[in-house]
Amino acid sequence: MLDPHWVFVSAVLGLVGSARYAFATVRGTARPNMVTWSLWAAVPLIGFFAQLDAGVGLPAVQTLAAGAGPFVVVACGLLSRHNLVRLGTFDKVCAVVAATALVVWLVLDQAPLAVVCAVVADAAAALPTLVKAWRDPYSENLPFYVLVGVGAAVTLMTITSWAPESWVFAAYVFSMCAVLGGTVYTRRRLLKQPGPGPEELPAQRRDGMNRSGFGGELS
Repeated sequence: MLDPHWVFVSAVLGLVGSARYAFATVRGTARPNMVTWSLWAAVPLIGFFAQLDAGVGLPAVQTLAAGAGPFVVVACGLLSRHNLVRLGTFDKVCAVVAATALVVWLVLDQAPLAVVCAVVADAAAALPTLVKAWRDPYSENLPFYVLVGVGAAVTLMTITSWAPESWVFAAYVFSMCAVLGGTVYTRRRLLKQPGPGPEELPAQRRDGMNRSGFGGELS
């Protein structure tokens, strides 16, 4: 096991990954799904305060970074509205599921069940981005998932208490990054070459993506 203070390395990796995604969003090379990223900011930040109440200790630092980074991405996305993904029915359903799980989490008194609800909320929020990563892998920033995933792995190696509220969320973040990062990497390999940016897409393809609700721009 690593010294618990290695959790600060985990936090820095997560923040660097988020900074890269935010910069890519401003440049137009990444297009964040606001359902995903808004809830990715909200869930960990609420979880951070819950962990403080539970006396989790240093592992809460990684949770704070997991929320602060996406908050920056959301802010950059709102400042660069032409790079946002149009929200479709699937995105809205995932948002409702995530919000419901979040509410249940907040009213539960039992920490283990609350952590499960937090993971469900975060996973539901991730689904729209998973679909987008499959359809348009070049709209994602692969280093973000690598850095955050490595950071979560570091956090897991610093755990001294194996109560669920101490390790479940970090384990989920590692798994989520592995799935999303693996999807982006695999799809890029299959496509062989970078796809055009949103401004370079043929009009027919842009219209089709707009109707699908996953790849178009936010008007």
